[in-house]
Amino acid sequence: GPYYRLSRKLKNEKTFCLSLSCLQYVTKLLCLVSVYSGDIKWLPIGNQADVFADAKIGPVHGDILLAQLRPGQELDIVMHCVKGIGKDHAKFSPVATASYRLLPEITLLQTIEGEQAERLKRCFSPGVIEIQNVNGRKVAKVVDSRLDTCSREVLRHDDLKNLVKLGRVRDYFIFSVESTGILPPDVLVTEAINVLISKCQKFLTELDMAEMD
Repeated sequence: GPYYRLSRKLKNEKTFCLSLSCLQYVTKLLCLVSVYSGDIKWLPIGNQADVFADAKIGPVHGDILLAQLRPGQELDIVMHCVKGIGKDHAKFSPVATASYRLLPEITLLQTIEGEQAERLKRCFSPGVIEIQNVNGRKVAKVVDSRLDTCSREVLRHDDLKNLVKLGRVRDYFIFSVESTGILPPDVLVTEAINVLISKCQKFLTELDMAEMD
């Protein structure tokens, strides 16, 4: 009803204002007023001031330059901020870029040492292959395959390509999540997992109900 729509609006919508002016001075010096995101002020509507008393409503970063005013210029803006989810519209998504890849798997088929070990190390990203001293010999060892960018540079060397097996661990996924700044990436991943769990629980409940019918 109307009360539900009003309470939902008070919960999910915020109003901000920005009002600044650059006065006209009779002087040879140029007056320039910088407008930052920290100048945006929250205007509580209804009981929002009480409901969000402990919340910090405003821009995440207050040092973002929005505009610069010359003498005689003025800004008087009313902004409406609406909370939503990415399912409704992409503009509500707090994630900028999200991707995943499989964990690279690098297997040395035989001992590689000396000059070959040095060249093998240069074929991969820094930190993937290290040279270790084994009984006075320089031997190549796979230290951290996760750092590999899968350039496959080693396959260009005829004397090395048959000594190394390149692959991927099929059940090991590496996710990369970039936030737009609204929420930290760790919070986004945690919330996404919770949503996935709730969907699975709902699906299992519907299966149980279908079996009962």
